[in-house]
Amino acid sequence: MRRVLAAVFAAFCATTAASQDNQPSELMKIMTAYDARGWEAVGRLNIGWGGMCTGAMISPRIVLTAAHCAFDAHSGDLIEARDIVFHAGFRNGHATASRKVGRIVIHPDYVFTGTEAAGNVANDLALFELVSDIRLPSVAPFQTAKRPRKGQQVGVVSYAHDRADSPSIQEVCHVLARQRGSLVLSCNVDFGSSGAPIFAEENGQPRIVSVVSAKAEVRGRKVALGTNLEKPLSEMMALLNSGTGAVAAAPKVNIIRPDEKRRLSGRDGAKFLRP
Repeated sequence: MRRVLAAVFAAFCATTAASQDNQPSELMKIMTAYDARGWEAVGRLNIGWGGMCTGAMISPRIVLTAAHCAFDAHSGDLIEARDIVFHAGFRNGHATASRKVGRIVIHPDYVFTGTEAAGNVANDLALFELVSDIRLPSVAPFQTAKRPRKGQQVGVVSYAHDRADSPSIQEVCHVLARQRGSLVLSCNVDFGSSGAPIFAEENGQPRIVSVVSAKAEVRGRKVALGTNLEKPLSEMMALLNSGTGAVAAAPKVNIIRPDEKRRLSGRDGAKFLRP
């Protein structure tokens, strides 16, 4: 765990000076139907009793999100698919379409470790198969693309605990580093942003290049950690197409209870939390 923290910290320090001129844009709430155009396939995931994550459709029936969203943070148990609902284009208390989840596929190399975020970012991916397709002209699933290069401009659309009623968009943030199959990003994320799609522009269209796994703070600067995508996604799609149900590695749970009010930290000053 400390090796991962040190690697991310070193990568961050190496890129801080170079990235000072690439300041991220402000986070803007999507409030109107006009602003929401093109983003309706991003939605809020209501998980169990009071849990929340962000997800994005990559087909009429498949939602891409973070694997840790499928686990109960208190017990470490895998949440039943039927207890998860995807609200596409959820804005101002209303969804363009809502569907229950029928099946969960988690990357087979992912192991849920509670709030220990940094060591398991690369494979923190899940596919939620909805009980039926969402086929509406206004809800267009997103395509995916290869992992962005260091310094590349990206954006993120997400929900969070303090803006749960409508999504917010940060049109410009940057890839600060690529480490161990994960990304260190200048994107603004918070609790509820887990699973949010990270976009890069390709041929004039937004393509998903990563998924928010954790938020971090290094030397007082807030950053986000994003997953690997290309290879893990192809592996999960193969499992999904084979008819496999909920696939999850045996949990090695090290839960930090909310009432303990603790944070994981290394000697390098890096602090990591699930958003």
